[in-house]
Amino acid sequence: MIYFDNAASTPVYDIVTDYMNKLQKNVFGNPSASHSFGRKARIEVERTRKKIAEKLNVKTSEIYFTSGGTEGNNAILWGCARDLERKVFITSPTEHPCVLNTLESISKELPVQVKFVDVNSEGYVDLKHLDFLLSESPRSVVSLMHANNETGVILPVMDIAFLCKNHRALFHSDIVQSAGKLDLDLEKSGFDFAVGSAHKFHGPKGIGFMYVKSPNFFKSYTSGGRQERKMRAGTENVVGICGMGVALEWALYNLDATINNVRNLKNELIRLLEEEIPEVKFNGDPKNENSLHTIVNISLPETYDKELLLAKLDIEGIAVSAGSACNSGVEKGSHVLTALGADPARPALRVSFSTYNSIDEVRKFVDVLKKIKKEK
Repeated sequence: MIYFDNAASTPVYDIVTDYMNKLQKNVFGNPSASHSFGRKARIEVERTRKKIAEKLNVKTSEIYFTSGGTEGNNAILWGCARDLERKVFITSPTEHPCVLNTLESISKELPVQVKFVDVNSEGYVDLKHLDFLLSESPRSVVSLMHANNETGVILPVMDIAFLCKNHRALFHSDIVQSAGKLDLDLEKSGFDFAVGSAHKFHGPKGIGFMYVKSPNFFKSYTSGGRQERKMRAGTENVVGICGMGVALEWALYNLDATINNVRNLKNELIRLLEEEIPEVKFNGDPKNENSLHTIVNISLPETYDKELLLAKLDIEGIAVSAGSACNSGVEKGSHVLTALGADPARPALRVSFSTYNSIDEVRKFVDVLKKIKKEK
């Protein structure tokens, strides 16, 4: 089996699995309990919080644990609207559904306006248009993801942060695809809010973090106990939190080697596709060295059967995605590719790599694509 859907979810590192199994047996107390078992669990949770904060260069008090990216994005956007009383949100048509759908819900319940900044055919935000929108609506909330989950396009976040600061706007970024894959400095990048998810960098599912820069704190968004410094009620997922910390630490420890190896896979795929299937087109800007090394989005010729392509690849033992993983199994076109002006008649595939992939797998994938075309 060849797994090329790492932008959807990654296999868990062995070191993380081993650590979590050991922790599950030995640290089972409730972190809110005052006895020794609870204190032991609390120590592990806070040790991980400090570790993640150090890796991202932020204050320990600015990191909160969540169930993942969707929860974190919801909490931040609703918090900005309800508690920080921001009335205008600026985003792009290429954002993740958990941002776009959340902003739509907020605008239906609260007196909030959502504006969309222009993007070009490669998926980059028009900074002049963003500056114009901010000049019209200062003190907005700008919500733009760092690395696009379908194309791998990386936005110039420091430039965006500069514009936000000039207009007293808050900058929220979904960093789900870049956390653990790039050396991030959240303080230097200028984010006011950011959200990450462990299963995107070889950690467990169902656990993530959000960064809330001081003093932009909002009220608790769930009712119940006083966990997460009164921000998120509910007993902490101790094993998941600690597993996420180990995964992030291990990913960053091996970061340079991983980037080099995975970028070689990406470059080889682009080279082979251009040689063997010259009609192929690339969505986004994958040849740019600053694009995310893990993702290539391709549009194949119309001669490929759009309806059966994924099934045929699956039969051959190859797992890829036809766009955003959140729409898997749904007969709906990619809103990201639509925004980029991609040809809807061409079947599109998102190929996403990890450190567990190889050059031989890339070559096998291209061979299978050629075989499927001949069958057609």
